[in-house]
Amino acid sequence: MTLTAGGCTDIGPRALNQDGLDWDIGLGFFVVADGMGGHNAGEVASHLAVQAVRDFVTESAAGTDLAWPFSYDPALSVDGNRLLTAVRLANRRIYQEGCAHAAFDGMGTTVVAVLARDERAVMVSVGDSRIYRWRDSVLTQLTSDDTWLSTVMGLADDDRQGASHPLKHVLTSVVGTREDVRPTVLEERLLPGDRLVLCSDGVHGRLDSQAIAAILCQGAPPERQAEALVLEALIRHTSDNATALVVVAE
Repeated sequence: MTLTAGGCTDIGPRALNQDGLDWDIGLGFFVVADGMGGHNAGEVASHLAVQAVRDFVTESAAGTDLAWPFSYDPALSVDGNRLLTAVRLANRRIYQEGCAHAAFDGMGTTVVAVLARDERAVMVSVGDSRIYRWRDSVLTQLTSDDTWLSTVMGLADDDRQGASHPLKHVLTSVVGTREDVRPTVLEERLLPGDRLVLCSDGVHGRLDSQAIAAILCQGAPPERQAEALVLEALIRHTSDNATALVVVAE
C-alpha cells in the first residue's frame, strides 16, 4: 500500500502558532500537536513533542528498544508499543523541561499520531486534537477527546448540549504536565482509498463532520485538502491556530 500526505498550519488570530506537525512517508509516521502554556511555552511543548515522538519512531524502526524505558504491553502490536512509548517519552521530556525552567512551568500539548505499515495503522491520542477517517464516502471520528465534558459528563465530542458549556475546552489529559501519561492507542486496518485527517481543535472546533466531509469528498491531493480544511476554519473565524494533516492510502 502506498501512502501520500500533505499538511498545513496557520497562526489564525493568535499572536503565536503553538501547533506543530510532521510526517515521514518512509516511516509511515504522521503527527499533529497543539501546545499550551504562557509566553512561548506552548510552542516549545508542541515542538518538543513532535521531535521526541519522531526521534523514537526513527530509532525503533530497526525493531529494538521498542518500549524502553517502559515495560512492553503484550496487548498491543509492535508498532502500538513503539508509538505508545514515543508519546510517553515525549511527555517525560516536556515535563522535565517544565520543571527545569520556570518560564515553561506547566506547559503541555495535545498529540495525535499515526504509524502506518503493512495495511495497519496504529493511532495514539492525548488531548483534544483528533483523527478522522474518510472511507467509502463516510467520515468517522476515530479518536475521543480527553475533555472534562467527555470524561466527567459522558457527552459525545459532537454533542450539541456541550457546545456552549463553560468547561468545554478543559482537558483531562495532555502531554507534559505530569510525570507520566497513558495515551489512548487504537489499531485499525487501512484500505485503499482511505483518507486520515489529523487536526487541531482550531480546525474541528469550527468544522463539523459535514463540513470536513464536504472537503474530503472532492478527492483533491492531500496537501490541497489540508489547505482547504485550514482555510475553511479561518473563513469560519476560528479562535485558535489551525492545523490539518491529510494522509491518503492507495
